[in-house]
Amino acid sequence: MQQRARGTRGGDAPVDRRQSAVPAVAAEFLAQQQWFVLGAADADERMWASVVYGPPGFVSVPDPLTVRVATRPTGGDPLANALTGSADVGGLGLEPETRRRMRVNGRAHPDGDGLLIEVDQVYSNCPKYIATRTVATALAPEPPRRHEGTRLDGAARSLLGQADTAFVATRAPEHGADVTHRGGNPGFLRVVDDTTIVWPDYRGNAMFNTLGNLQLDPSCGLTVVSPDDGTTLHLSGRGEVLWDLDDLAAFPDAQRVVALHVQATVRLDHAAPLRWRLEHPAQNPPLS
Repeated sequence: MQQRARGTRGGDAPVDRRQSAVPAVAAEFLAQQQWFVLGAADADERMWASVVYGPPGFVSVPDPLTVRVATRPTGGDPLANALTGSADVGGLGLEPETRRRMRVNGRAHPDGDGLLIEVDQVYSNCPKYIATRTVATALAPEPPRRHEGTRLDGAARSLLGQADTAFVATRAPEHGADVTHRGGNPGFLRVVDDTTIVWPDYRGNAMFNTLGNLQLDPSCGLTVVSPDDGTTLHLSGRGEVLWDLDDLAAFPDAQRVVALHVQATVRLDHAAPLRWRLEHPAQNPPLS
C-alpha cells in the first residue's frame, strides 16, 4: 500500500525509509545496471512485471526527481503496448553480484524509445533472499517465440519449480504501482493446480508494500527469468494473502503465504539477452 504502508517492529514507531528524490548514491547505482524491472498495468488493467535490458547507463537520473529508462518493453512482452502513455509504474534495480537493490516508484511518461519516471518514492531494501550471480554471457537480443494462455502448462511449471528468484508487481488505488523481488530455495513458488501458485512471505523489511497493496487491489503480476537460457515467464491474475495454518505448513519459517490465481500467462522463449552464473545461493529458509 503505497505511502501508507508503514511497517512496525514490536511497539516501535512506524518505520519508513522512502523518499521522493533520488540520492546521488542511488543514481550511481542505477547507472551501473544492465537490466531493470518494471511493474505496471496493461490496457485491460492486468498487472504485469516486465524486465528490460540495456548497456550500463541505460537507466539514468537526469535530475533528482526523474529517472530515465532508455528503452521500453518490446518483442511480445505483455507491457509492450502499455507504457505508450502516462502510467503508474514501479521500478526495481537489482544487482545480483552485490545483492543490492533499489526501488523507484512513480508516474511514467513516454520519452522517445524510453520512459521518464516522475519519482514518487525511492528506497533501498536489504539483501535478504537474493542469490549471488554474475553475468556469464551477454547475447545480442533476438525476437523471442511467444506463448500465451490462461493456465500453467508444463513449461511454466518447470520454470516456476526451478526458480529461486521472482518479481511481483502490485498496485493500490491512488497510491500507484510497485514491483519487488521475492526469493527462496527452488520450489518456493509452489504450483497448487493449473491456475494457482503459492509462495511464502518471510520476515523482510517491515514495509508491507506488496501485502498492503493486495489488501486494496488484488491485481498482481509475477515474472521469473531462467538464468540459464533467458526464457521469461510472465503471469497475471489475482493475489491473495493466506493465513491458514494448513497453508503455512509447507513453509516452516513463513509468516503468511501469498497465492496468485492466474488469469493470463505469457512465456517468451530465450527473451533475456543475459545468462547468469550462480556464485552463492541465498541463505533462504527451508521448505518442507
